[in-house]
Amino acid sequence: MKKIAIQGVEGCYHEMAAKNYFKNEEIKTVECLSFPEMFTQFTQDRNLFGVMAIENTIAGPLLQNHELLRNSDMKVIGEYKLHISHTLAALPGETIDDIVEVNSHPIALMQCTEFLDKYKNMKLVEKGDTASSAKEISNQSLKGHAAICSEYAAQLYNLNILYREIETNKRNFTRFLVLADKWIADDMTDTHKVNKSSVVFCVPHIEGSLSKVLTTLYFYNINLTKIQSTPIIGREWEYRFYIDLKFEDYSNYKDAIEAIRPFTKDFNIIGEYREFEAAE
Repeated sequence: MKKIAIQGVEGCYHEMAAKNYFKNEEIKTVECLSFPEMFTQFTQDRNLFGVMAIENTIAGPLLQNHELLRNSDMKVIGEYKLHISHTLAALPGETIDDIVEVNSHPIALMQCTEFLDKYKNMKLVEKGDTASSAKEISNQSLKGHAAICSEYAAQLYNLNILYREIETNKRNFTRFLVLADKWIADDMTDTHKVNKSSVVFCVPHIEGSLSKVLTTLYFYNINLTKIQSTPIIGREWEYRFYIDLKFEDYSNYKDAIEAIRPFTKDFNIIGEYREFEAAE
């Protein structure tokens, strides 16, 4: 049985992503209150896997998670893209007219502003997780409270769904990274199947330094699917770059990596894995 660390409690979107990614395996989720706690768990159990959100199509990248991953011994072994659809759920028997307070993760609240703006009398309270908001309302029988959470969480905690699909933008997806200790990741990596990688590096603070990297990748026909920069603390106006690369030929990709190394500093491959492909 695989143990999978997730941020949140049973019923959260992280658990949904973990179950979907490992759908053909028996797993046990390890609930963590925060992303830093996840990485603490990884140091205590090297056999622990992880599923961690890295970006959302509306809220954007989770910069903290990029840095947590870079500073750890974990590697990316896969990814999963989950469609996020929120419900408004409350205790059985409650109606929308009874609700005076809405609880959820701040990003979930932000993603439902168009719906929530219709109900100015509702107080919006930020919580650590969507599912934990539903769990708290259920366990404490909080009348007048509603949670923004998944339909799965609402059903799990026996709440009544008042409204479905309340997110403003229906094209709401979160990309999750699947993580494993670097030694396990090396054993699991099948170079015949991988077609994507995530790398991080710095470049000298001189004109054209990043351009040399991008031009070289273009020369090797490597597709750059994402680029994210973060400031380097203590080095004003210098940045660290996280990029995702997609390729068809692994050998050609490795040649490209060796070609860009001389133009970079602190180069590190965070993971090599198979790109997520949605089921037909």
